Amino acid sequence: MKIAFDALPLISERMTGIGYCQAGQIQALTALHPEEEYVLQFFAAGDGAEKRQRLKAYEKAHVEIRQGKCSGYLYRLVSNFLPVPYRCFFGSDADVTHFFNYIVPPKVDGKKIVTVHDMVYKTFPETVRGRTRYMLETGLKRSLKRADLVVTDSEFSRTEIIKYFPSAAEKLRVVPCGVDRSRFHPVENQERIEDAKRQLGLEGEYFLYLGTLEPRKNLRRLMLAYDRFRKGKADYPKMVLAGGKGWMNEELFRAIRELGLEQDVQMLSYVPEHLLCALMSGALAFVFPSVYEGFGMPPLEAMACGVPVLTTHAASLPEVVGDSALICDPYQPEQMTDRLEQLYRDAKLRKELREAGLRRARMFSWENAAAMLYDVYQEAVYG
Repeated sequence: MKIAFDALPLISERMTGIGYCQAGQIQALTALHPEEEYVLQFFAAGDGAEKRQRLKAYEKAHVEIRQGKCSGYLYRLVSNFLPVPYRCFFGSDADVTHFFNYIVPPKVDGKKIVTVHDMVYKTFPETVRGRTRYMLETGLKRSLKRADLVVTDSEFSRTEIIKYFPSAAEKLRVVPCGVDRSRFHPVENQERIEDAKRQLGLEGEYFLYLGTLEPRKNLRRLMLAYDRFRKGKADYPKMVLAGGKGWMNEELFRAIRELGLEQDVQMLSYVPEHLLCALMSGALAFVFPSVYEGFGMPPLEAMACGVPVLTTHAASLPEVVGDSALICDPYQPEQMTDRLEQLYRDAKLRKELREAGLRRARMFSWENAAAMLYDVYQEAVYG
């Protein structure tokens, strides 16, 4: 087969979770099946040198890089209204073309696969950028119709897509994400952990949250739980919130002020890649109280670093963590407080969760994901 990939998620200045998902699957797939031909396709109006450079890591003898001479933003905008043929920019020789970011453009030759990661734009529209929400509201239904098969990350997301788009049910295939254990692994060297903490301005013990600061991550209730947890203690771990500011996070900052947590909650807007594992490994526990995730990569990455995890029974999270994490009701801060207390006081429990988490993380490899994805391509092309 000749397998083409829309490389849009790979060429951004700062990769998102969708980009890391595509990167993991493509790198594993091209290694697993070197007998196939692959094409990475991207739009760029100019010479595209900078975007080409970002694709260097994927370039191999059997992987071709192709540029469509047009602004990607302009093409997506115009093709939303006018059926400008995708094949005019990238040809017609691919047996299958995979779009990892929800939208299949018009007039793509060969079989078409699209990944729809979640339905967050339907369930929590306020957390999605206006432009992105508009593109999905106007384009996703057509995209699902154009696709021969639709990939999603979890059984939960499969049921969510069917809820909103029941006609897509027969096309849906679940391919769970993996975790890159070369990026996420335990750091045993305490000096390295302390050095990372110094660079990030941290001292002492801490609970860690890593992810976007937005309403569906449920951080306001986490603040209520943490406030209860710290009361009556002379010494207690800080709460570190690491991640970019999303939409409508004013409620979180108001809760921090009203509860008087300014000295106990530390914000890290950006964590350099080389400090990430040490930051994770240094945490007393990783806390992820989200109410909605299409897959939920951060708890899996934390488990791969050997960190005890506390998360919720919401959405896809139980699929990811299994029985290898502490679970709470995302809408019950009192229960969250009890779980924080358990993690703080019970060293034996932390050790058990650490070991169980490492075992669980090994079940989610990009190689397994790539093997499942290859089966999807075979099904699309050969039936």
